Amino acid sequence: MNQQPGNQQQPTTVPPNLNHGGHEMFDSHEVLSSLMSVLDQYLIYDQFIKDQELRTILYRQHTFITDLYNIAVETFSTGEKPSHSSYTYKMQQTNNTVYGLSPSQPSKPISSANQVNDKGVSGYMLGLAKSTASLLAMTSMEMTNPVLRRVIADSVPNFIEMAYELFLYQNKHQYYQVPQLSQQDMTQMLQSYAPAPNTQQNQFRQ
Repeated sequence: MNQQPGNQQQPTTVPPNLNHGGHEMFDSHEVLSSLMSVLDQYLIYDQFIKDQELRTILYRQHTFITDLYNIAVETFSTGEKPSHSSYTYKMQQTNNTVYGLSPSQPSKPISSANQVNDKGVSGYMLGLAKSTASLLAMTSMEMTNPVLRRVIADSVPNFIEMAYELFLYQNKHQYYQVPQLSQQDMTQMLQSYAPAPNTQQNQFRQ
């Protein structure tokens, strides 16, 4: 049924702690549960790590995610600015990527927990960071509380950075190999697009 202009609903003023839509409540619970799950899994992975560099990455990311989780819980509960702002995650890997494929054994699922190794753990961590970044991006677009939305939205680049750090770690250890196209094919694809012309306002249908 179409509403008449005089019958349109007006924005409702509510206390900050109740400034959440129903859809947002469910999304917020999913976000907080997912962050908690990441923290739990990182603690489980610690016992399988052999490489000190990977353990350092895990500890640093776990500390960062713990702080983010606490900020998100505080903001969700109060609806107001948290006691401190979220930080920016800074990875410690270089941006250098190793290209090319080296001979390796085919991968297959493990048959025992004793087979979990640094390659597997870094892959599990990468998967968690990628899925969490996607979840945060998707949920932040439909949140009604502006403070919580900002906390969640600002966290997306941080999880991208964490995932990229893990990708670079895996790549450096040949766990994640990066093939390239031939120079001829790459050049052809690089030249496949041209800039769009500037569009004037009067070109659109009025």
